[in-house]
Amino acid sequence: DEETTPATARKPRVWLFALVAIVAWATDQTTKWLAVEHLTDQPARPLVGDVLQLYLTYNPGAAFNLGINHTWVFTLLAIIATAVIVRLAVRLSSTGWAWALGLIGGGVVGNLTDRLFRPPATFRGHVVDFLMLPNWPVFNVADICLNIGVGLVVVLTFAGIGLDGTRERR
Repeated sequence: DEETTPATARKPRVWLFALVAIVAWATDQTTKWLAVEHLTDQPARPLVGDVLQLYLTYNPGAAFNLGINHTWVFTLLAIIATAVIVRLAVRLSSTGWAWALGLIGGGVVGNLTDRLFRPPATFRGHVVDFLMLPNWPVFNVADICLNIGVGLVVVLTFAGIGLDGTRERR
């Protein structure tokens, strides 16, 4: 078990982090491309009955359309978050943390890619969202990755597992 291995024997997990982040980003961007290709000017399409539908929308703000007039702020925050995540990733020796930060990093960069390269302008691009649940904002794969990654961070933190894989004694 990696959590009980002596610190000198721990292996870096930066490559696992990178692989998870790249797969998360690529999946997000591919599904957004498919959504734009197949859902533009279309009504909502049931995927799982009325529980999960496909509906294309472009979001200039954050969840619940917060900050729609400050898209550049979200872009700047995503750039800073990406830098912090990469800085942490080079110190990783924990498989769990590699997965968590990889999912968060892939999700952040997925939405950042939209903000940088989609209309209406660089740094102010709107994020493609296409997954719709009842009474919830429309979201995308990057958002799913972010939420799962943050959930893993909470679990790892409460379990007392550090970035280096050591378990805090309680």
